Amino acid sequence: MDAEEDFDWSAPFDRTAHNLHHVPRLSKFQEFCQGMGVAPVYLVDYPIATSRLAIDILREPLARKEAEIGIQLHPWVNPHHLAGVNNFNSFAGNLDEELERAKLLKLRDTIAENFGVEPVVYRAGRYGIGPHTEAILRDAGVGIDTSVRARFDYSASGGVNFRDHPLHPYWIGEGRSLLELPLTNAFWGLLRGLGHVLYPAMWRAPRLRGILARIGLLDRIPLTPEGVSVTEALRGIEAALDEQLPLLVFSFHSPSLRPGSTPYVRDEEDLDRLYDWWRAVISHMRARGVQPTTIAEIMSAVDF
Repeated sequence: MDAEEDFDWSAPFDRTAHNLHHVPRLSKFQEFCQGMGVAPVYLVDYPIATSRLAIDILREPLARKEAEIGIQLHPWVNPHHLAGVNNFNSFAGNLDEELERAKLLKLRDTIAENFGVEPVVYRAGRYGIGPHTEAILRDAGVGIDTSVRARFDYSASGGVNFRDHPLHPYWIGEGRSLLELPLTNAFWGLLRGLGHVLYPAMWRAPRLRGILARIGLLDRIPLTPEGVSVTEALRGIEAALDEQLPLLVFSFHSPSLRPGSTPYVRDEEDLDRLYDWWRAVISHMRARGVQPTTIAEIMSAVDF
């Protein structure tokens, strides 16, 4: 989960124009996950890391290893505040190395102090990794990055083009000290074998992408309850299993736990559907022999 502050996604970035109204709902989500036998990973940014209520809700499950915690850097709300707040700088990897490092280390230390756990997994907010991120993560003692959103391209807005990145886990750089766990998405439809060629070619024609998805020819399905129906998600899971991916990485934004905070959950009925989505997806994966895992288990299973 991207555990972050509530803010207006359509407005310009702002250091103070946010709230934490959804944080009390983390308690119900944690209870839900425990009931489903899943230990969620909370990738927290600075406002969540300094929220007394979030700390009170999550500290005990973290101590019981019924949840895990990681770092998510939203540079516009994270000290140190030395850069202009704008779209380009909202991608942490676009900052100069010294500032990106200072922000990330400040967040890492704050999480460790407030939650009592050393975070070893990182996601750049807006998937905004950069040329210095790898070295910073290694120096920070982070063993896993999960910032890559394969088959997505954010270069038009100043971010990274992940179109040709692999979906399976892989080691970053030399050695075996930083493991990438890309967010999972899959191509589905009769033309899915050509998805890596056809889908990017239609970036100027989003309506054509929609038409191809509706008639079952080609669809790109990210594994998230935000904007993806249960039917689509199950198709995406099956497509990912067909590709023999050894790990499926799901994600969504914590403000979606409160109706009205994101475009994906507008009322309590939408919120009920979000929880039903997780029930259906987790049950389907268990029926297919796919079991939940944890960051700790992944790290113990690979040779760091």
